[in-house]
Amino acid sequence: MTQQYLPGQRWISDGEAEQGLGTVLTSDGRLLTILYPATGETRQYSQRNAPLTRVRFVPGDEISHFDGWTMTVREVSEIDGLLIYQGFNSNNEDCLLPETQLSNFIQFRMASDRLVAGQVDPLSWFTLRYNSLQHNSDIQQSELWGLAGVRAQPIAHQLHIAKEVADRIAPRVLLADEVGLGKTIEAGLIIHRQLLSGRASRILLIVPETLQHQWLVEMRRRFNLDVALFDAQRFLESDADNPFEDCQIALVAMNWLLEDQLAQDALFSCDWDIMVVDEAHHLVWHPEQSSPAYELIEGLAGVIPGVLLLTATPEQLGQDSHFARLRLLDPHRFHDLAAFREESQHYQAIADAVRELLEQEQLSSTAEATIQTFLGDSSQALISAFNTGDNQAAPRLIRQLLDRHGTGRLLFRNTRAAISGFPERKLHAAPLPCPEQYATHPVDLHAQLYPELYAGRPSSLALDETEDSGAAQHWWQFDPRVDWLLATLKELKQEKVLVICAHADTALDLGDALRIRSGIPATTFHEGMSIIERDRAAAWFADDEFGAQVMFCSEIGSEGRNFQFSHHLVLFDLPQHPDLLEQRIGRLDRIGQQHTIEVHVPYLEGTAQQRVFEWYHQALNAFLATCPTGNALQLEFSEQLEGMLLDTENSVDWQSLLASASAMRAELEVEMEKGRDRLLEINSSGAGRGQALVEAIAAQDDTFALPIYMEQLFNAFGINSEDHSDNALILRPSEKMLDASFPLGSDEAVTITYDRELALSREDMQFITWEHPMVQGGMDLVLSGSMGNTAVALLKNKAIKTGTLLIELIYVSEAIAPKHLQLGRFLPPVAMRCLLDDKGNDLAQHVSFETLNDQLERVPRSSASKFARAQRETILRLVDSAQTAMQPRHAERVAQASTAFSANLTEEIERLSALQAINPSVRDEEIETLSAYKEQGLTMLSKAALRLEAVRVLVAG
Repeated sequence: MTQQYLPGQRWISDGEAEQGLGTVLTSDGRLLTILYPATGETRQYSQRNAPLTRVRFVPGDEISHFDGWTMTVREVSEIDGLLIYQGFNSNNEDCLLPETQLSNFIQFRMASDRLVAGQVDPLSWFTLRYNSLQHNSDIQQSELWGLAGVRAQPIAHQLHIAKEVADRIAPRVLLADEVGLGKTIEAGLIIHRQLLSGRASRILLIVPETLQHQWLVEMRRRFNLDVALFDAQRFLESDADNPFEDCQIALVAMNWLLEDQLAQDALFSCDWDIMVVDEAHHLVWHPEQSSPAYELIEGLAGVIPGVLLLTATPEQLGQDSHFARLRLLDPHRFHDLAAFREESQHYQAIADAVRELLEQEQLSSTAEATIQTFLGDSSQALISAFNTGDNQAAPRLIRQLLDRHGTGRLLFRNTRAAISGFPERKLHAAPLPCPEQYATHPVDLHAQLYPELYAGRPSSLALDETEDSGAAQHWWQFDPRVDWLLATLKELKQEKVLVICAHADTALDLGDALRIRSGIPATTFHEGMSIIERDRAAAWFADDEFGAQVMFCSEIGSEGRNFQFSHHLVLFDLPQHPDLLEQRIGRLDRIGQQHTIEVHVPYLEGTAQQRVFEWYHQALNAFLATCPTGNALQLEFSEQLEGMLLDTENSVDWQSLLASASAMRAELEVEMEKGRDRLLEINSSGAGRGQALVEAIAAQDDTFALPIYMEQLFNAFGINSEDHSDNALILRPSEKMLDASFPLGSDEAVTITYDRELALSREDMQFITWEHPMVQGGMDLVLSGSMGNTAVALLKNKAIKTGTLLIELIYVSEAIAPKHLQLGRFLPPVAMRCLLDDKGNDLAQHVSFETLNDQLERVPRSSASKFARAQRETILRLVDSAQTAMQPRHAERVAQASTAFSANLTEEIERLSALQAINPSVRDEEIETLSAYKEQGLTMLSKAALRLEAVRVLVAG
């Protein structure tokens, strides 16, 4: 029979009970729209299989009007498909209450109703429900929520930035860390925490086309975020009115947007919470004119509340370009370039003062004057304390200066100079003679750098011929770099080796060469492969025992992957820009790498390859260290460099060029060191706060609570688990799988690990944490429905008289509210136990859940069902008694939550208001939003209700 849905009817979501009562808005025979007034959320369901239950009260139930008065139901009638409740109110007066006027916050006594109706669940399910409540409560209160569950090594500065930014209302910041410090991970952490906390629900990612795949992989692999990648084809093929409305996270390429006005219009008509723009330094702005890309982002930033800009470090961009980024974030604060330049001069004075606080024992008169200018006369006492050796004075002065720093809330920039944990690099150069076969190539730079692309290519049939068979030779049969590579791989036979080439064809050819000329197991990885093919290749390379020793990557094929388990890098050829070189080395040279990076570089003598090698090594020192000045030097010497790379006979001028570039590099590095903004570095790195998060995550990783809980969950839902290898399991759905909607991630089998180190090297395994969709989805299946909320058990305890009846009840205090208020942090669903004997005495304080659980035995379901129905009157009497007894505890918890919530927001509002008086980058909107949140949250907490979560009957025997 098809269910009839009519406007005004009240329904409750089976999967989102926390939304409260829903109201049918529209029903067109195919789609059903439900409004949940308690949270302001609207949901659409397929009418054929909507996960909804009709709310229908029966005589004897107590129900509430949305104005707050209550009535006891005496009779229920139906008019035009809508229910009308008749009964009496608290003054015993007759009254009517149409279902359309029911309170949105009404709670249900489903557990007790199910029990007395004989619906009894297995005993293990009750334990699972109790444990789910406990764990759900813990993770909602954890400061690690959204930070600890990422497939990444916990790194202090990344965690600090993510927590600092993600805990803001509609954050608008510039992430400008140097290469290798993880801007993409920082952005992902911010997005992840904002989504989990409910502060954001729709994200727009705008990136260069070449980075779309990297972002897709990072968001899915590291954060388990379902990202929709849009291009012109997907946009046109969508049958939605607005294609972007169909997804939570949209990933789009900048160049496509600029070419497609319809796509731009669709973006502007959507409601986005956060916009992320990568490579934001490519947005060109001048006071007189802006680029189309800049104008597009400026328009979107004007209507999207949260904005994250990811960019190269500001000192590489110039002050005007830096101002252009800041005015996107806060055009009211940064509206005048001349004023910004003037203000920036004071930033350097603060930075110099902070350097003295960090490095000297006494402040100079200049530093004292600077600090007093910014902090006022009240700082004199702290300055005097610092000069007399007080160790606490410097941190306190720095904290106060941070709040007054002009860009301190908008800009985060970490440098390698300020962050420890990077490995050393070692260069292994291999000069080789140029074969005569390459002498006939055209004399242009590309042909000199990548001669194998211009060599004759025999048919694929010739590949399996022996080298002296007379068949046309393939380039890898005469190129000495290949012989050198084979010899090097044999020397490194116990090591994983990553080989990067500029082109996919070169990588593929090298794979063929290794297959034919050696028995070394190898795989390739390039942009022409599908994601599944890349997954398989990466997994085989990562496998320690049976995997490939070497992986051949193209220039962009290695982007977005973690190959830190390897520390040998072969640069089979060299790129034409130092930034690309740094990206290549950055595949292995990242925070967390445990070994020295061994960089192997073969090159052909007397060719442009040798000149490019010498330019990178002697002029830029780019192999042994990061080169933040590389781009500037490449531009400065571009004209001379272009001619001399091919003029290999002119060694005198070449050596002079190398010396000039090296000297300029040294000067630029000295200037950059002088210009280091230590105050900004402290703000960006967290001054110890990030390290505390790292330690907390390590402690959480070392516990066994999650594996133990998941084993309970798998057993309950009929998921078979078997050992895969050390610290890894294979999960498969069994024939008795309880619910096909369990988020296993595959219809066949998945491999999981709880071990972070293993997950980092084996990306084919799912990394299971408290934040993983499998854990969250499984927990939701338990708690959103009735699973395990009733049980009957036999109590085996000789000290208790046979036949004694006890009833154990689990309650939670629940405030139905929009997710962004994060009331769960203050009123988490903590399981409150009540253990009553038949006289109504509460024994819970004397007997813990675990102690009691160990003494229980299951009762056959049929017997348990009959017993529950037979004890209906006793059970309902004790439930009423427990409800009365638990009300004071509930009221106390709600009062504590309201006090804590109010104090938390009041403190933040007062801090921002005080900060705004001295730092204009604090926006009025932040303070106004927090004030509105405070008022709304206190209202929701005042309506918090005590809900019976589960009940089980125990009989001594």
